[in-house]
Amino acid sequence: MCPISTKKGYQQKPNSIILFLTTMGRSPCCEKARTNKGAWTKEEDERLIAYIKAHGEGCWRSLPKEAGLLRCGKSCRLRWINYLRPGLKRGNFTDEEDEQIIKMHSSLGNKYMFSNSNIINFTFLN
Repeated sequence: MCPISTKKGYQQKPNSIILFLTTMGRSPCCEKARTNKGAWTKEEDERLIAYIKAHGEGCWRSLPKEAGLLRCGKSCRLRWINYLRPGLKRGNFTDEEDEQIIKMHSSLGNKYMFSNSNIINFTFLN
């Protein structure tokens, strides 16, 4: 193989670069070739809900395998948080929520969203 030249005339073999890139960082959470992509089915939603009701929210990386889902852990976490979580409110803010947001913003500024837990069950998805 032809060596790769870098700055100041230093040369490095391509194999050592590939080895370095494959050993650095965290290992992937799932096998990308065996995961479902796209829309979730009703059966997948039911499996995720049943597993979290029985075991609670825990390690999202291991959840898909333990729950029998062919999904990535990140996909399961986002599905739960944005769509399936109990008590999740969707749609527009009520007048009371609007007033609370305006009041908090006037007293705390833009940081109120990060410091207040009064509006935790709301998602901005319609």
